[in-house]
Amino acid sequence: MASYFDEHDCESLDREQDARTNMLLELARSLFNRMDLEDLGLVVDWDHHLPPPAAKTAVESLPRTVVSGSQAELKCPVCLLEFEEQETVIEMPCRHLFHSNCILPWLSKTNSCPLCRHELPTDDATYEEHRRDKVGLVAEWAGCSWPLGWTHFVHFP
Repeated sequence: MASYFDEHDCESLDREQDARTNMLLELARSLFNRMDLEDLGLVVDWDHHLPPPAAKTAVESLPRTVVSGSQAELKCPVCLLEFEEQETVIEMPCRHLFHSNCILPWLSKTNSCPLCRHELPTDDATYEEHRRDKVGLVAEWAGCSWPLGWTHFVHFP
């Protein structure tokens, strides 16, 4: 197996340190290659996959808003067409407005606002558990305890 420095086409300034680095790198590779992905918690890695679709009940409960006045100058963030006065649009909890034929297909694939990533609930229990755990970790790192319902302040990619 090639050394770190060989892999990155560079030279070490300290040969003794180079030997220790290679030894630790070899050990880490060897341990990682022998570990089961389930043991590492990588079976469902939501941080690197699209979240599941929004729950049908959450989508159905999104408010429908009639465009009026200055809102008619706004554009749908998906199709970039201006809203027309008296047109009915869907308002996400984050207050972003969308044409229904633009946002509904999106929410059938993933559960978040395409602009700010505010998440709607899903019907996937595993994902919801991951989301609660992640919010708890962020709160723990921040040194505070947020109620679980306050996830609208935390946007995850």
